[in-house]
Amino acid sequence: MKTSEIFDELLDNLKLGETAMTINSRRDEITKALNKDFYNVEGSTAHKKMVGSFGRHTAIKGVSDLDMIYILPSAIRDDYNNGTGPRRMLNRVRDDLKARYKDTDIRVDQCVVRVQFTSSAFKFEVQPAFENDDGSFDYPDTKAEDWKVTKPREEIEATKECNDRTSMNMRRLARMVRAWKNTSGANMGGLLIDTLVYNFFSQTSDYDFASTGSFDLMARDFFEFLKDEPEQDYYLALGSRQRVYVKRRFQPKAKKAYNRCLEAIDLEGKAAANKKWREVFGASVPLATSTNEASQAVEDTEQFIENCFPIDVTESVSIDCEVTQNGFRPAWLRSMRSNGFPLLANRSLRFVVTECSVEQPYELKWKVLNSGPEAEKRNMIRGQIVESSKPGVRTEHSDFKGEHVVECYVVKYGVVVARDRIEVPISSTAAKSTTVS
Repeated sequence: MKTSEIFDELLDNLKLGETAMTINSRRDEITKALNKDFYNVEGSTAHKKMVGSFGRHTAIKGVSDLDMIYILPSAIRDDYNNGTGPRRMLNRVRDDLKARYKDTDIRVDQCVVRVQFTSSAFKFEVQPAFENDDGSFDYPDTKAEDWKVTKPREEIEATKECNDRTSMNMRRLARMVRAWKNTSGANMGGLLIDTLVYNFFSQTSDYDFASTGSFDLMARDFFEFLKDEPEQDYYLALGSRQRVYVKRRFQPKAKKAYNRCLEAIDLEGKAAANKKWREVFGASVPLATSTNEASQAVEDTEQFIENCFPIDVTESVSIDCEVTQNGFRPAWLRSMRSNGFPLLANRSLRFVVTECSVEQPYELKWKVLNSGPEAEKRNMIRGQIVESSKPGVRTEHSDFKGEHVVECYVVKYGVVVARDRIEVPISSTAAKSTTVS
């Protein structure tokens, strides 16, 4: 496939589509419930503003965290200006929404009221706020016991300005970066992503008028920019210049993406290029039709988590593999690889979660994907989405040579909110060749 065809289809597959209609419907129902109390009107959808990725038009298919501001009547501001005001306001909003959604998980979370819909897997974060003369908003903070200022309109305007200047490439790249975030498991908030994309376009004009035929180079250069970013606790958000905090280092995953971009560019025009771009941006990248008879003889058993659950990575998970053999002390695979020790045949493999920021309860899903000539010869690609062997653990066994991958997915409220992968390169020995089975 041509580069332009790959990225045209990728961007088309990332569109919200009918999801946007569902989001708007939920938003309006929330607004109606609050307007009934605060404005004493029935059926009105006024006094709301979508912010966050959806409001900046950089959200993609699978988005689950939605941010909205509910604009409070200015006449009641003085009633909530004291130390208990922020909590009383959030409790009032919570109670209004509980009355509307009796069987929905609704709770106060410091600055917002979280509404976790289970039927559509959306989590709305409703932020009641007073609008100021300059277009900013004062919102309640129960931790500070005070009202703080937020400037989402400035962030939305900066996004639009940059997008117009770059022939709509700002929003396109921001959506691609979200696809990478969801594929790699990089725990990055939407505002941080949009800020970094904005900063990228601020330091180069090379792609201001680029077509999708050049998006391979744009992706390469963006990930080079991202991997070279100095580590810091926060950035100044586009437009508002308010602090947006870094949840977790993104540079290592950006470096891997950069290297995969280089490989994909070298493979331009070949079916393998699509597969390499999939390693960067996930299953939204189209697969090329292969005419290789040997490949066609291999049963395609790989499943994709995107076809099972929406993906919106907002948390972190890390996995490792405990490698054991009779008569030898167990070793951890990541340490073995960093120290140059090969993984050989006839080893027991115990994949475990070593770190997870997601609060219980949640589900774990796994994928074991074999690759290489030996996997194809044995018709053992695998790649199905499977359950844990026991809580938090997936047990396997090294069997034959190849470059293999194990992925772990954390599913909460029907959404993949964290994922990690570990490469399992199984080497041959003098006695026999060796993968995961």
